[in-house]
Amino acid sequence: MNWDALIGQEPLKKQFTELVLQNRLSHALLFLGKEGVGALPLAISFAQYLVCEKAAVANLAAPCGVCPACKKASELVHPDIHFSYPTVTKKPGEKPIAADFIKEWREFITQHPYGNLFDWIELIKEKDNSQGKITAEECKDVLRKLSLKSFESPWKILILWLPELLGNEGNKLLKLIEEPPPQTLLLLVSENESGILSTIVSRCQLIKVPPLKTADIEKALVLNNKTAPAIAGQLAALADGNYREALLLTQHAEEDWQELIRTWLNSILKTGPVAQTKWVEEIAKLGREKQKQFLRYFNHLLEQAVHYRIQGENLLISDTEKDFAARLNRIAGFEQQEAMMREIDQAHYHVERNANAKILFHALTIKLYHIIQDNTVLLLE
Repeated sequence: MNWDALIGQEPLKKQFTELVLQNRLSHALLFLGKEGVGALPLAISFAQYLVCEKAAVANLAAPCGVCPACKKASELVHPDIHFSYPTVTKKPGEKPIAADFIKEWREFITQHPYGNLFDWIELIKEKDNSQGKITAEECKDVLRKLSLKSFESPWKILILWLPELLGNEGNKLLKLIEEPPPQTLLLLVSENESGILSTIVSRCQLIKVPPLKTADIEKALVLNNKTAPAIAGQLAALADGNYREALLLTQHAEEDWQELIRTWLNSILKTGPVAQTKWVEEIAKLGREKQKQFLRYFNHLLEQAVHYRIQGENLLISDTEKDFAARLNRIAGFEQQEAMMREIDQAHYHVERNANAKILFHALTIKLYHIIQDNTVLLLE
């Protein structure tokens, strides 16, 4: 995976280049980032950069993407880049290792580079109760592979995904992590530092992978997922830095949430009970997941309205959201917006627990009316 295929994370790419060019690279790095931020594809791309033939000769700031080593690395077939990851037991008494699932692993990285453990286990499991783990047998295989000489590159690289699933078996790798063979690099990729043995964490250089920027997720949805720009902007704002979550949201993205909010607020402020009842009937038909997404987006717009009140035109959001935020500021003050967000959060909580949609949204409509009734400028003039 070449660096230009990664979503955002430009500061980390620059940091990795500097570590290599300034010869400050530790022998063990722990990539720590929440689900969907791209810690795994970032580690894979970094490994490609290290084995890139042109980067090594010309001190390039990124892998070239065209040399034989880059092509092998991008296809996950480079002989000096090894992978370790959770596996499942398919037969009683079986002792699985990562190499048994390498075909599925290449498919997973190709199709779901921002996927999580659930996505991976769904791909390889044969039983519904399958749970992934990194076995003692896998640890032995890691030690064996890294004891061999490299084939083509000066480096031998191990990418170990989700070391928190090692458990006590991780003790078998402590000596390797602390004193690996020459030109051997270990890249551990974790979503939960507290689940990793402290003895492993203490032996690694920590690389914190931050949540993705909303603008980067929006751009990726448009370019990679062919999502309509207006929808991409809405979903990116809801994804909380998680590209996997943004992709899931696209499955329920055909609604125009801004128009739905505008109709709702106008029914509250102008058109009255008949329009409110009609709106509640419509929202009740959407289903629980869409209702949750709608409420999250409304709260996002209210948050942007608060930010816009403070930052004005300096706020970096789309023009449509900026316009909507300005209109929200005209119908409600700061305290009113805070109260609205609390009520919407409560409604989201109850939707998750299968509350009756008609009763819930009718009650929420009445609450919002009482919150903003003393300041009733219409969204549509």
